[in-house]
This record gives sequence, structure tokens and C-alpha cells, in this order.
Amino acid sequence: MTDIARRAATPWHLWLVGLLSLAWNGYGAFDFIQTTTRGEAYMRASGFDDAMIAYFTAMPTWMYAPWIMGVWGAVLGSLLLLARSRWAVPAYAVSLIGAVVSLIYQKALNPPPPLPEAVKMMEWMPYGIVVIALLLLWYAWTMAKKGVLR
Repeated sequence: MTDIARRAATPWHLWLVGLLSLAWNGYGAFDFIQTTTRGEAYMRASGFDDAMIAYFTAMPTWMYAPWIMGVWGAVLGSLLLLARSRWAVPAYAVSLIGAVVSLIYQKALNPPPPLPEAVKMMEWMPYGIVVIALLLLWYAWTMAKKGVLR
């Protein structure tokens, strides 16, 4: 039997999860670019006040490594998932590691200043990012285990 005959059919939900994850992670990449290039108009439109902009401006250089891992690992994972590549699993794993390190930094090592009332709910965003990263890793691992990813 050839590899093609043994390969599992692509389930409809892979395309749904892949496209939704690409949209979610694509926005994360846009946010990363705008924030790291000091896109003040973007930051102001996102509800950042002067204290929050100063927090991101003063972020230590070493924190860019987990942030890059989290954002770009997720974008790569989404593209690889859509390509049905088994390499989506390690890409999402790198993303999860980056998200967890970023969460630890933001919640334990160097918490940001209090958020303005208009964006107070964003305090939960780092937790949501970790949960979504974990779910995407689990999904890709499950698809790889079922033979959908090659």
C-alpha cells in the first residue's frame, strides 16, 4: 500500500481550525509588529495610556525571545497546519513555551501598570493566549497522531 493510500483524509475541521488560528495568530503578528516598532497610533487606538506605552518601551531585550517564539511560532504553526505538515506540532510547542514565559513575565516578574478602565478586561488576555496556544498544540498533535498531518 502506498503512502497516499494510507494517509488519512483531511477532515473539514482542519481547514476551519487552520484558518481561524491563522486569523488569530495573524492579528498577534500585526500586534507584535505595531508594538515593537512603537506604532503609537496603534497603541493609542488599542487603549494604551502613557504608562502602558512606557511599560512596553522599557521591556528588557531578553523578553523579545519568548515573545517572538510565541507569536511567530503560532503563525508558522497555523501555516504548517493548513499545509498538513507534522511540523505544525513543534511550531505550536515553541509558541506555547513563548506564551508561558511571557505570561510568567507579565504576571509574576514584571507586572504592567494598571490598565485603563476601557481595556481592563485585557488583563486576562495573557491567560487566554496560553489556553489557545495549548489547544492548538493539542489539536495539531491529535491530527498528527491520526495521520492527517504528514
